[in-house]
Amino acid sequence: MSQTVTRALRLLAELGEGERSLDQLAELIGVHKTTVLRLLQSLEEERFVHRDAQYRYHLGAGLFALSSLALEQRGIRRTAAPHLAELNAATGQTVHLAAYEGGEVVYIDKYDSRHPVRMYSRIGLRAALHNTAVAKVLLADLPPAERRRVVDGVEFTVHTPNTLTSPQALLAELDQVAAQGWAQDHAEHEAFINCVAAPIRDASGRVVAAASISVPDVVLPYEQVLDLLPQLLACTRAISADAGLPARGSHH
Repeated sequence: MSQTVTRALRLLAELGEGERSLDQLAELIGVHKTTVLRLLQSLEEERFVHRDAQYRYHLGAGLFALSSLALEQRGIRRTAAPHLAELNAATGQTVHLAAYEGGEVVYIDKYDSRHPVRMYSRIGLRAALHNTAVAKVLLADLPPAERRRVVDGVEFTVHTPNTLTSPQALLAELDQVAAQGWAQDHAEHEAFINCVAAPIRDASGRVVAAASISVPDVVLPYEQVLDLLPQLLACTRAISADAGLPARGSHH
């Protein structure tokens, strides 16, 4: 590992939390101020960091461009967008798109609900592997050996009384998800939110993303969230078709 690169990335991660002074950053990384200043100057030159008139450091505009390119490179996000926007408009609920990347599940798109209920999720944030519907959909498609390996590495943090707490329970649920073609989070991540998710497949037939609808129970009870499944499945089938999945019955 390059120590310089690691330190520079830690600076950026810290600035993601808010503006900081040189002293704060030096203390945080535990190195001399001159070292941090050199790193910041390099980052400033590349526009990844911006220093204001009060000598406070912020994330720079160079990162906007990079982050939008990172999102654009996920072709499935573009393919899914019109369908997810339509689902969001039709249901009025929060809609997410998530993908599996290097052992993690990451939100790559989000459409907010009409209701003034804030959800913790945002684009780029990781989703918990054991108690979110999108993660269950994505893990259920992994080859059995990889699925077991990922599940063995999960920290089963208990968020609510409904959270699954063991590898056995999660593997059993993933089998069920694979068989039924959708997943749920029944107040497993946040006690007052229920969620359903379904897979999006590309031409290879593999699951490349998961789309979900999340609803606070003050808006709809759990049973009525399940009633949204047909709309969700119609949406994910349409996205899969646009992503190149052959129509059922047209092959083999």
